[in-house]
Amino acid sequence: MTEFACIKSVRRTALASLLPPPNLKLSEWIEANVRLPSDVSSVPGPVQLWPFQKAIADAIGDPGIERVTLVKPVRVGFSTLLTGALASYVANDPSPILSLLPTEADCRDYVVSDIEPIFSASPELAGLLVADSDPNSRSTLLSRKFPGGSLKVVAAKAPRNLRRHNVRILFVDEADGMESSAEGSPVLLAEKRTLSFPNRKIIMGSTPVLEDTSHVLRAYAQSDQRVFEVPCPECGDFHEITWKDIHWPEGGPDGAHYVCPSCGSVVEEKHKRQMVNAGRWRATKPEITGHAGFRMNALISPLAKASWAALAKEFLAAKNDPEGLQVFVNTILGQGWRMEGQELDEAALAGRAKPFSLVSVPEDVLVITVGVDVQHDRLELTYVGWNRDGHAYVLGHAVIWGLPDNSDTWAELDSLLKARFAHPLGGKIGIEAAAVDSSDGQTMEDVYRFCFPRSNRRILAIKGVRGDRPWIEKSKSGIKRGGWLWIVGVDSIKAHLTTRLTQGSTIHFSDTLDPVWFEQLASERSVLRYNRGQPQRRFERIPGRDAEALDCVVYAFAARQIVNVNWDERLAAVCGRIQLAHVDEKNIIRSSWLK
Repeated sequence: MTEFACIKSVRRTALASLLPPPNLKLSEWIEANVRLPSDVSSVPGPVQLWPFQKAIADAIGDPGIERVTLVKPVRVGFSTLLTGALASYVANDPSPILSLLPTEADCRDYVVSDIEPIFSASPELAGLLVADSDPNSRSTLLSRKFPGGSLKVVAAKAPRNLRRHNVRILFVDEADGMESSAEGSPVLLAEKRTLSFPNRKIIMGSTPVLEDTSHVLRAYAQSDQRVFEVPCPECGDFHEITWKDIHWPEGGPDGAHYVCPSCGSVVEEKHKRQMVNAGRWRATKPEITGHAGFRMNALISPLAKASWAALAKEFLAAKNDPEGLQVFVNTILGQGWRMEGQELDEAALAGRAKPFSLVSVPEDVLVITVGVDVQHDRLELTYVGWNRDGHAYVLGHAVIWGLPDNSDTWAELDSLLKARFAHPLGGKIGIEAAAVDSSDGQTMEDVYRFCFPRSNRRILAIKGVRGDRPWIEKSKSGIKRGGWLWIVGVDSIKAHLTTRLTQGSTIHFSDTLDPVWFEQLASERSVLRYNRGQPQRRFERIPGRDAEALDCVVYAFAARQIVNVNWDERLAAVCGRIQLAHVDEKNIIRSSWLK
C-alpha cells in the first residue's frame, strides 16, 4: 500500500504518522487521479504534468521537506498543480488545510473555477468535499469538510479570518498580491497557524512584483534556490534559459531563438520541447535542507502563446512603456521589478513642458478628466487629457478660492466642470469625469452634497486610501446619504506615476503650469519602511512641500478608470461628423406613456 492509495479507514484517521512509506510520487498520483474538465482546461482529461512541474509536485509530497516556494511567471500551470496537491491531501492524508489568497473574490473564483470542477471531474475525488454546516463559518462555499480534515479558503485582506484556524497544510497563492495590515504580514500570520503541527507543510507560490518588498522572493532567498536548466542540443551543456540568451533579427521577432551560452550555437523554437523534457532542477544552495525553492520563467513553457517569438513580440510592444515593461518582467520573466528614480526632479519635469493648454488642446486628446483637491479655504483642480494610446496631457490647473461650506464655491466648481473647450479638429470637448476628494472629515459632507446629485455626469466623491489597492472601486459600505463613495488606491497610482515620469515620456505638461505646480507634483518620494519586520514601500511627503498638484493628478488618473471610450466615435464627434452618431429610427421603441 502506498501513501497515495490508502484504504478509506486509514484515510479517515487524519494521522499522517500512521501512513506507510510512499511508493508513488505525488506527481504520479496527480497524473493518475486528477482530471481536468473542459471548462477548466483546453485539454480536458487526466492531468499531464510538464517536466518542470513534476519536481515541484514531488517536493510538496516529500515528508522531509517542510516548505516549498515557487517564484513563477504566468503560463506555467501552477493553479492546476496547486489544486492537484491539495486534492492529494484531501484524498490520502486528511488534515486541516488552509488556502490563502489575496482577496475574497480570488477565493470564490478559485473554489468555483478550479476546486469544484476538478473534484467533480475526478472519480477519486468526487463527493469528498462537503460544505461546512457550522453556522459560525464565514461561508460554506469557502469552508469545506472531508473525512478526517477540513479546507478553509481565506482572503488575506481579512486577517481576522486567520485567528480561528490551526492548520497543518498551508497553501499561499499570489503572496505578492497580499498587503500587510495593522496586524502584520498575512503570510506570517497564516504561518503562525501551523506552529502546533510538527509535520506541517507550507507551500507558497507567486508572481513577484516589487523586488525589495516581495514575499515570494524573500522566501526563495531562504530556500535551496533551485533553477531549471536544459541541455543544449549541440554541446549538451546545461543552462537556465534567460532573456539575455533570446535573440532575433532586427525587426524580425518571428525569428526569435535561443543562443547557448557555452558554445554559441543557435537553437530554434522547434527544439524547446525536447530540451525541456530533458531538463533538470539544480539547487544552487544545496546546504539548505527542508525548504525547496523553485524559480522559473515563461521561456520554458510549452504553450504556443509562450513561444520565444510570441514573447519577443510582447517585449517589443512593452519595452517603451514602463508599466507594460514591469508587467513583462513580473509575469513573463518571473522577476521582481526594481523601482528607480524614487524621488522626482521638479526642474526636469518642468523642462518637459510644451506649448499646449485648455485653450489649445492637442489634436490627439479625445478625453478630459479632472482631479479636485479640497482644502479649507479653496478647491484646486487639475485637467488631464488622454489620447487613445494612453498618453496623459496635463492641460492646466485652476484654483477656486472660497470656503467649502459656501455654496458659491461649489457653484464655481460646477461651472468649471461644465465647460467645453475648442478642439483643433473643429468640434468641442468637455470633461468626461471628475474625482473630488472627500478624505477630510470636516469637508466630507460638503463634497457629498455636491457630488451625489451629479453622479450621472461622473462627478465622484472619492476617498484616498494607502497601500496596494485597486486604482478606484466603489466603497463596500454601500450607498452613503444617497450616493456612492469611491475608494482610490493612491499609493498604487503614485507608483504608476513615478515609473512613467522617471522611465518614459508618456505624460506631457502644459507650459502654462506654474513652477510651484511641478514642485508640488514632486512633493513625495518612495521610501522603504519596515512594518512589524516586513518591508513595505510607501510614499512620504518631502518636508516643507505642499502636495495639491500631486493629489489632483492622482485623482484625475483615478477618474479616467471609469471612462469607457469608443475612440472612433469620439474622434468623429470632435470632428463634427455627427452622422456617425445617427440613430436608426426604425429601431426606436416608442412608449405610449410619452404621448
